[in-house]
Amino acid sequence: MASGYRKLLPLAVALIAAQMVATYTYKNCIEEMGSEKRSFRCMNRRDANISAILDGLPKSVLNLTIMDNPIRHIPDKTFTRFENLQRLRLDCNRLNAIDDNAFHNLNHLQYLSLSFNHIYQLSSSPFKSLHNLTFLSLRGNKLKQLPEGIFSALLKLETLVLEKNLLTNFTRIVESVFNLKKLQTLKLCQNNFTSLCHSNNVSLPKSLDELHICKNNLSTLGCHHSFLGYVRILDLSYNSQLPAMAFQDLDLANINYLNLRSTSVNVATLLNISNIGVHHVDFTGTGLSDTGLLIELCKLLSRKAKSIPNLRLGNNGISNSNLRKDTLSYCPKITVSLDLSHNNLKSSEKNNYLNCFVFLQNSHNHLKTISYEHNHLTTLYSCKTKQVLPFYKMEEVTFRYNRILVVRADAFSHTPNLKTLKLNINTIAFLDHKALKGLTKLETLRLDNNLLTDLYIDTFEDLFALKTLNLRNNRIAVIFNGTFLSLGNLTILDLGGNKITHFDVSGLEGLKSLSNFYLDGNCLKRIETCLHFVFRDTLRVLDLERNQIRFPKKRVSSPFVNLSQLKDLKLGGQVPHGITVLPYAFFRGLQNLTSLYLSNNQISYIPPDAFDDLTGLNFLTLEKCCDVNMPLPSGVFKNLRNLSILVLENAGIQNFSKKVFGNLTKLNRLQLNHNGMQSIDMQTLESLYNLCYLDIRNLPLSCTCSNRLLQNWTLHNPDVQVVYVYDLPCQQGEKDNFCNFDTKVCFIDLEGYLFLSTALVTALFTTFPLLYVKLYWKLKYSYYVFCSWFGDQWRRFKEEEENCTYDAFISYNSNDEQWVMEQLLPNLEGNGSCFKLCLHHRDFEPGRDIVDNIVTAVYGSRKTICVVSRNFLQSEWCSLEIQLASYRLFDEHRDVLLLVFLEPITEHQMSSYHRMRKVMLKKTYLRWPGSGGINPVQAQELFWKQLRKAMRTGSKVETEDDDIGEGGVTLDNCDFGDSDTQTLIADENF
Repeated sequence: MASGYRKLLPLAVALIAAQMVATYTYKNCIEEMGSEKRSFRCMNRRDANISAILDGLPKSVLNLTIMDNPIRHIPDKTFTRFENLQRLRLDCNRLNAIDDNAFHNLNHLQYLSLSFNHIYQLSSSPFKSLHNLTFLSLRGNKLKQLPEGIFSALLKLETLVLEKNLLTNFTRIVESVFNLKKLQTLKLCQNNFTSLCHSNNVSLPKSLDELHICKNNLSTLGCHHSFLGYVRILDLSYNSQLPAMAFQDLDLANINYLNLRSTSVNVATLLNISNIGVHHVDFTGTGLSDTGLLIELCKLLSRKAKSIPNLRLGNNGISNSNLRKDTLSYCPKITVSLDLSHNNLKSSEKNNYLNCFVFLQNSHNHLKTISYEHNHLTTLYSCKTKQVLPFYKMEEVTFRYNRILVVRADAFSHTPNLKTLKLNINTIAFLDHKALKGLTKLETLRLDNNLLTDLYIDTFEDLFALKTLNLRNNRIAVIFNGTFLSLGNLTILDLGGNKITHFDVSGLEGLKSLSNFYLDGNCLKRIETCLHFVFRDTLRVLDLERNQIRFPKKRVSSPFVNLSQLKDLKLGGQVPHGITVLPYAFFRGLQNLTSLYLSNNQISYIPPDAFDDLTGLNFLTLEKCCDVNMPLPSGVFKNLRNLSILVLENAGIQNFSKKVFGNLTKLNRLQLNHNGMQSIDMQTLESLYNLCYLDIRNLPLSCTCSNRLLQNWTLHNPDVQVVYVYDLPCQQGEKDNFCNFDTKVCFIDLEGYLFLSTALVTALFTTFPLLYVKLYWKLKYSYYVFCSWFGDQWRRFKEEEENCTYDAFISYNSNDEQWVMEQLLPNLEGNGSCFKLCLHHRDFEPGRDIVDNIVTAVYGSRKTICVVSRNFLQSEWCSLEIQLASYRLFDEHRDVLLLVFLEPITEHQMSSYHRMRKVMLKKTYLRWPGSGGINPVQAQELFWKQLRKAMRTGSKVETEDDDIGEGGVTLDNCDFGDSDTQTLIADENF
């Protein structure tokens, strides 16, 4: 039978393996979390065969990204089995050949990107199966021309990107897109087009909304009158040779935005010879650096329109001398925005007040947005003068990327309703106490990336409506009392990247609505106690990364005890040595925290209760957190039952035990890469019931039998994705990798052992209950006899049996001790009987094992008298004594057992005492007559006479079936009733 089992086992294993073919481990791809096996990334792989990269992916894939691989060729029917695929990215590979049927059966594909490859040419029908494609990108290839009809099947195409190729023939482009009735965007920038000249038989589709032909070599457009009639956005920027006359006779009435940056187009000429709307032209980079050109443009605009929403004059080299007080007064009213970025404007208190908009007085006071980005401003002067009129509708002003060093008092008094002010990325070292005075409607203030060192109590005193304040990357060292006292509506405060060492006691007072607080990259050495009270009901995000926080003691009070609403806490990267000790109950009060970052520290001690209060935690990263010799304590994650993502990359973990990780029952993603574990406990891994993503790359896994189960689990688990498991190496010196090391040695003759062990266990479980019921006392007795024999007592009992120490050993229950002492002992040891009795309370050797005393008493006495009562039957020790005596009676054929019943015992009560019933069926027993009945005195005298007579008989009998000797009565089929007529004694006449 064992050989038959051995033959069946491989078949069973094969059947199980066949059921597991839908493995969740992919050789070259990673499934994106939460995508339900529908989105995959296959990036930076060494395999040049695209079929090998796709091997093992499920048919249900919807989104697939294959990037940065050495793939050169896409053969026919590569993606046939992915018939539900909707998005496909093949960017940044080395593709130079695509077969005609490469995308066969992709009837649901909507997005296809082949950007940044080495495609020199395409056949006429590589996209013929993509009937539902809406987006196609061939950007960054080496295409010189397009085959005829290449896009003819893409009737639903909306966006076509052909940028950064070597295309020259614009006619072929138009012919290729002519029938694409839903095409909305065509991008042809960075090619080699010199003209838009094409055959008169074709034209751009009427649906085309955007046409981008920037960074080409256009010197003429060369197209017929209505060619651009339906285009709304036209980008012709960076065609340096393109003149204004190229637009003559073209219909530009539908254009909403025309970009002519860095061209040779004279915009005044363009506006005179074309029908384009004046407010639809972007004048950025059109050479309007001269005052006369600006005035001429403004006059021309005024003739064509009374007002324009936007005027873009960026990148024109405009300087202070060009932008006089009356320069823009000739322009029509600007109602929305003015862009003066990327010019040569400088601060000049005498000649001009750029920040005060003096050059915009009277005619443009309805302006809402103005940009001075990328200029050379150094000072923002006060605007509280008679010549500066208020701009009540101004909502946004940006001075980014200048060289501003000083901001004077009342610099923005002329814009009282300003909502957004951007002063970031300058060199502001001095911000006057009153610089922001009057900005009571301001909601967003950007002062980041400057040189501010001090904030004053009145710096923000008028900013009652402020919601976002960014002071990142300055040189602020201390936050003084009352600094933010007026900012009751502030929700986001960014103080990261400064030199803050501490906050004064009331330094954060007033921030009663703060939600996000960023303090990363400062010099804080402790977590300020002011956090206990200021944000207790509002703070959601607290970033304390890259400070100098550390705790020399293992016990400190929790600084977060009142931040019960905090959701996101970052404590990673403390310098110079990191958080070396994590105190006990450090996170107390953060029961609603969902994300905790402790990466890039050097923690040498984590207490077992470190995360006990974080019952709502969903994300925890301990990447590079710990000393390599610091083991995670048992139960450290025991309360994190809601944790779904745990990052332990390079955390110095040496073992993976259930005591540490066993309670993470909701964990979805576990990253263990770059740790020191040579094996992973499978029971622990299987206890993570919801795990679906496991990263164990760069672990020194040993290719031994200890990881046999792990190898099988990683390759055939249908629920957990093990990232790039086929690339896992064995330990140094092994030739195989982890997924294919030989495990046959772990199964040598396993079938036979399995059969024998299974059969043995089954037999034991079948026979043990029977043996326990039938032979319990026999086995227990044999055990004690063996122990006695081993101590050389058994041999001594055999040899000295004739010279017994006692005439009888009295076996009784302590509840019957009164009868023994008042009746049995006087009648057998007294009254001239002279019997020597052994009583346990009197004759057992003190300090000796009770079992040894019982064995000595039974085998050191000629007889054993069992005083049977209901209490006697319930005593384990009495049962042992009668078992020993009955063994001598039946197994050694020695008449050594006398039964004395003190009270009636029913058949039911005797049913479980098989040995005693056997004695009663074969031998005489006595029953104490008691004090009731007829002539009790005579009955008791006869009882003692018969008992003494039985004690004087010898112990040897011929067979166990012989009737008892002198004066005895053989009992068969006795009835154990309660009547006195069934009291059994030696004299029948009585």
